Amino acid sequence: MNKNQNELISEAFSREAESYDVEVTQNPVMSHLREQIRNIAKKYFPASGSILEINAGSGLDALWFAEHGYRIHATDIADGMLTSLEKKIKDFNKPHQFTFQKLSFTELEKTQHAPFDGIFSNFGGLNCIHDLTDIVQGIKKVLKPNGYVVFVFMPKICFWEIAQIFLGRINIATRRFKKNGVQANVRGVMVNTYYFSSNQVKRWLSEDFEILNAQSLSLFAPPMNQTGFINRFPALTNFLLRCDEIIGKLPLFNQCGDFLIMVAKYKSQK
Repeated sequence: MNKNQNELISEAFSREAESYDVEVTQNPVMSHLREQIRNIAKKYFPASGSILEINAGSGLDALWFAEHGYRIHATDIADGMLTSLEKKIKDFNKPHQFTFQKLSFTELEKTQHAPFDGIFSNFGGLNCIHDLTDIVQGIKKVLKPNGYVVFVFMPKICFWEIAQIFLGRINIATRRFKKNGVQANVRGVMVNTYYFSSNQVKRWLSEDFEILNAQSLSLFAPPMNQTGFINRFPALTNFLLRCDEIIGKLPLFNQCGDFLIMVAKYKSQK
């Protein structure tokens, strides 16, 4: 990722920071998915273990991990998000347990407090780069042998977006299939965004990692940006979310959705 892309990402998500916490905590789909993701992560990360969060944003997940006894080191490059993150750390008032660092995920070799028991990245933070090869190499430098990675990323196939073709929204219906990615409008800043198949992510993790879990998020349930549907049909939305928790684990279905969660174990014996 070049310097210009880093600067665009920093500006975009700094603009997002001011209202981010309020907006996401009031979104019932995002709240449901966040709880689901955290429960999956907690299943694999050892109790009281050390976690590195990359692209941590405002620190909502980092704070949750800290509150549940983990030692969490949160990283991001957006100054606005880091300001919100730092406030959470001060309010939590356990500086040995909850720390942060301004750092791009392309520079993980500079991470403080390494090595870690687990590495966590939520809600598409990884989709800001077209290839995760270098990211994975950096992860291997800061992750303990037999440690875990929990990635939540945006895949190529999202049924809700493909269905937009029936409304004549061709660009939305096809954008995830574009080889060179698309430009997403984040608070008026155009940020390059790329979509990955689960097989791509598995190849990037390579034989050094064992895939333990792959699951769809918002498979049939509406994506979190479909607020009109969510607010109009709350009972149906909740029903679809519950269905996704079952169907989203099945082969083929676990490769589609607004997001995928993938858990892998680092097999290095160093």
